[in-house]
Amino acid sequence: MSLFGEGLDTAVQKAFTRPAPKSAGAQMRYLVRQLKGTKAVAQLLRISQRTVERYVKDQIKKPRPDLAARLEREVTKRWQPRIRARARQQAATTGGIVIDTRARLGYTAPIGSTDQDRVRHLTVALPPVHAARLFDAQEAGATDQQLQQIAAEALKEVYFQDGGRRAGSLEEVRFTDIEHLEFEL
Repeated sequence: MSLFGEGLDTAVQKAFTRPAPKSAGAQMRYLVRQLKGTKAVAQLLRISQRTVERYVKDQIKKPRPDLAARLEREVTKRWQPRIRARARQQAATTGGIVIDTRARLGYTAPIGSTDQDRVRHLTVALPPVHAARLFDAQEAGATDQQLQQIAAEALKEVYFQDGGRRAGSLEEVRFTDIEHLEFEL
């Protein structure tokens, strides 16, 4: 997954009211309930149906590291869907989203103005409209590059142009060399 996509997912996961299952058996049982059968889980995790059944019965307790990672990722992706949806909805309608980043940010502006791209550390509260654009794009399967572009446009409008009060001739903000990126709802 992408840096931006993971960042958005992590922000939404902070809204969870209960922790996701930790043991391999509990995770496997959760997936079997969600996907309504061991065959679907086996196909999803690229293991045999018999292996899934053995995890469900706690006959196997410790998965290989690659399987453990896939299992964790699939459970987290499906955990508490209503709470996840509510957190996204709240960010997109009333709360907005906070982006905390340390990255090289530069911009394109008309000749005669400063065109500095430098590493900046920004913590900016983005209004709900930008949160909605980010979440909608993520739901539609946007690439990391597309999410990065949406975030750059949001930073241009909110941070560099201060909602239209300054830098009106600013054309484009570039968001590169990301050292740190975190979202908060």
